[in-house]
Amino acid sequence: MTAGEFSGKTVVVLGATAGIGRAAVLAFAAAGARVVLSGLGAEEGRAVEAEARRRSGGEALFIEADVTRADQVRTVIERAAALFGRIHAAVNNAGTEGRFGPVQAAEEEDFDRIIGVNLRGVWHGLKYEIPHMLAHGGGAIVNTASSAGVTGIAHVALYTASKHGVVGLTKATALELAQSGIRVNAVAPGPVDTGLLHRMVAGHIDVEAIAASVPMGRISKPEEIAGAILWLCSEAASYVTGHTLVVDGGLTVG
Repeated sequence: MTAGEFSGKTVVVLGATAGIGRAAVLAFAAAGARVVLSGLGAEEGRAVEAEARRRSGGEALFIEADVTRADQVRTVIERAAALFGRIHAAVNNAGTEGRFGPVQAAEEEDFDRIIGVNLRGVWHGLKYEIPHMLAHGGGAIVNTASSAGVTGIAHVALYTASKHGVVGLTKATALELAQSGIRVNAVAPGPVDTGLLHRMVAGHIDVEAIAASVPMGRISKPEEIAGAILWLCSEAASYVTGHTLVVDGGLTVG
C-alpha cells in the first residue's frame, strides 16, 4: 500500500487491541486512513490509538467494546459515523482461541465463548456496518477467518467450526450485497506470531514445530496479514467479493 492509499477514508476495526487487529489499525493509519478501533482492554486500546494517531496525524479513536454485545458494536459504528462521517471499510477481526483437546472434552461454556466471539461477533459487525454502507454508497468489509476455516485441524474443533462459519457467512453476505456496492471478503491466516497462537498451543505443541510444518518454514508476522486485509479493502481488489484469501505460507496447499 502507498502512503496515501486510504487518505480521506474512514476504517473501523473490531478486535484491534493486539495481534492482527493492532497491525491492521497501524497499517491503515500509515496509509492515511482515519481509524476507529475497538476491543477489550482499555490500556491496550489506548496504546494502539496513540500509535495510530502518530501515524495518521491524529485521526484515530479507541472505543472499548465487546463484540458479543450487539449494543456495544452498534455504538462503535454510530460513534465512528458521527465523528468521521462515512465509513469506507470495516474489519471484523475479534477472535478467541479454543481449549486444545478432543472435541468431547469441550464444555458448554467453551462452545458459547468461541462461537460467541468468533462467529456471532462477526455477524454483529456485519449487522451494523452494512446498513451504514448501504446508506452511504457502499464500502468494503473483511472478516478474519483462519486456515482452520478452510481445512480441519484436530484438537481445536470448536475454533475450526467457528472459522468455517466465518467463511460461510462471508460468502452468503457477499452474494446478498454483490450489486449494492459493498464487497465482503475474508482473510484466512495460517499460524501467526500472536498471543492467541501461543495461548492455544501452550503445553501441547511447540511453536517451532508449527513453524517447521509450514512449507515456507516459519510462522507469519501480524503485519503480513494486515497487508492482505488492506489489499482486500483497497481499490486494487474492486472486483473481488466473497473470497477467502488464505495467507498461510503454503500450509493448506494440496
